[in-house]
Amino acid sequence: MSLPELQSFIARHERIFLLTGAGCSTDSGIPDYRDRDGAWKRPQPVTLQAFVGDELLRRRYWARSLIGWPRFCQARPNATHQALAALERRGQVEMLLTQNVDRLHQAAGSEAVIDLHGRLDQIRCLGCELRLPRQEFQQWLGELNGDWLALDAATAPDGDADLEGVDFMSFRVPDCPRCGALLKPDVVFFGEHVPGARVERAFAHLGRADALLVVGSSLMVYSGFRFAQAAARAGLPIAALGYGRTRADDLLALKVEASCAQALAFLLEYPGAAPALTPALAEAVAPGPGASADARSSGS
Repeated sequence: MSLPELQSFIARHERIFLLTGAGCSTDSGIPDYRDRDGAWKRPQPVTLQAFVGDELLRRRYWARSLIGWPRFCQARPNATHQALAALERRGQVEMLLTQNVDRLHQAAGSEAVIDLHGRLDQIRCLGCELRLPRQEFQQWLGELNGDWLALDAATAPDGDADLEGVDFMSFRVPDCPRCGALLKPDVVFFGEHVPGARVERAFAHLGRADALLVVGSSLMVYSGFRFAQAAARAGLPIAALGYGRTRADDLLALKVEASCAQALAFLLEYPGAAPALTPALAEAVAPGPGASADARSSGS
């Protein structure tokens, strides 16, 4: 399908429910998990059961996070985030439901956002539900593990780093300062349920929408796919933007296999739609010939 058809789809609808995935953030330097066929490109993420029950795995998780977090938190919104924020300013967004945990939609100016899988910039206690800023926890980890700060490893999805070949059992992980229970990122791990109130709120907004637009997601994870199923049952037209197969292909009225930033660039052309593009954003809209396949992935 052509880009004009996507533009027409957006123009025809006034209350679009946006469902976004990792493909929105690859241009910001955050890798994704899946290839164009929706298969894993790397080992599956840690499950909640393993994180809670395996001390070595938990230490390994936090050691890799100590190395990966600085690069992750420096990521900035790209042209896709800016375009979707511009669409909200035009009054056409009912809600943006993101499977990402990077908060880049909010950083770009989107206000009507539900973080389906939580937010990586917070830490949650599994006992007393205390919340801590991730940056504060990062400083705490660094103070306990100063020798680890000199290590380096390739960036991995969701604030992880490909750190291997070290003695993870020597890594020190603090417990909750209030109750002594385990601390984890305030995100939904594999094997963990999305909070019911969050799901209900998202479905309520979907019920008020007149279309569903999926951006940068393969919808292979059921927690996101079920919103496409519900939209189809309600008779809403569904469009998907991104490279590769999606789990909802049979439900789509329109599928556009293109760069998210490039396909949505027209939203930034309207007067008042967005601040002037920075050189970095302009580059994201028109990626150079060296752009990798990873940066064009369909995401979650």
